[in-house]
Amino acid sequence: MGQNHDAASAPAVARGSMAEVFGAFLKLGCTAFGGPVAHLGFFRTEFVDRRGWLDDAGYARLVALCQFLPGPASSQVGVALGLGRAGLGGALAAWAGFTLPSALLMIMAGLAVAGGQGGGWLPDGLTGGLKIAALAVVVQAVAGMARSLAPDARRMTLAVTAAALALMVPGLAGQLGGILLGLIVAAVVPLDADASAPAATPATPAATRATTRPVPRRAALVAAVLFVAGLVLLPLAAASGGPLAALAALADGMYRAGSMVFGGGHVVLPLLAAETASQVDAQAFMMGYGLAQAVPGPLFTFGAFLGAVAGGWIGGVVALVAIFLPALLLVVAVLPLWDRVSRRPWARRLLAGVNAAVLGLLMAALYHPVFTSAVAGPRDAALALVALVALLVWRLPVWALVPAAAAAGMAAAAIG
Repeated sequence: MGQNHDAASAPAVARGSMAEVFGAFLKLGCTAFGGPVAHLGFFRTEFVDRRGWLDDAGYARLVALCQFLPGPASSQVGVALGLGRAGLGGALAAWAGFTLPSALLMIMAGLAVAGGQGGGWLPDGLTGGLKIAALAVVVQAVAGMARSLAPDARRMTLAVTAAALALMVPGLAGQLGGILLGLIVAAVVPLDADASAPAATPATPAATRATTRPVPRRAALVAAVLFVAGLVLLPLAAASGGPLAALAALADGMYRAGSMVFGGGHVVLPLLAAETASQVDAQAFMMGYGLAQAVPGPLFTFGAFLGAVAGGWIGGVVALVAIFLPALLLVVAVLPLWDRVSRRPWARRLLAGVNAAVLGLLMAALYHPVFTSAVAGPRDAALALVALVALLVWRLPVWALVPAAAAAGMAAAAIG
């Protein structure tokens, strides 16, 4: 009875529309520079702090899940947020809004390269300024999550230990090792699970339910079947020798990259290089990768650039859909089960440790690659301090910080 009363009392908070989801993610798709870790910071600021779609504990659960899934983690978190807010249509709207701005830019760049026009020219200091903005956003996200996910000495110690493990053991092994450490510690050391999922305000229960909006069991099953079917049928289509074999081969390579690569966009580069070696030369490949660093949104839109170089507009669209499709299918297939399991008392106790470990992984990523790639000397450090004060003290909106930091980076480079 009480559960039904709660569900009926907060539909306005827990439910949204595709248009709302698309608009929110389109803004981020135009302004979220800095790579996957920065994207997670942008998401938290927008959907936890500003919009209240879910709380920090619910957000950490999504991040923890997507650490285990192959594919682009930040895009998968975005899909999960859209799924929780507006169902299956919301998942598609979130992906489209976050992905299309950079995808269009990368496809147009690929067409220019294929036409012999080069990859364009980027002003000196632009990318550096954008990385400074990303650093400030990640610092804000880590500080905010620390207050709710590690409010006591035990969980903060666990978070720092997980961060140290991730730094000393780089790559997927360190990330999964940190989460495993959180599970082990939570199983043997009493952690206050309730403190990691605060419910002090009336909006929190409704906001938390936003991540568990029911997905039909049939939809989850269909998503799982389609995911496996793509791995089986696309290689057969590529080997068929029909008129669409070249596009099928492109789709097969991109789909496999999105299905089997853990660790985000940078890890997928060797596989993409191997898959497109016969269609994209090394110079164009590296040019596209450099451009991918300077556009907002997910790094996986680099696949759209490669597709456009290899097969024009159609190739760009095919590659874009193929490289992201596994992420959408996996989230739809797995999230309903994850939501049910994560609500059980024993799972909540374990998640208290996982949440602290996720915080530690973000701490580690704050140092590398965010800090190490953004701050190369005293000038960068000074710009980073100014960006931090603007964001944390003066509360400058992120959408204003990004162009301001880019302009500051170009001005600093011009001065020398």
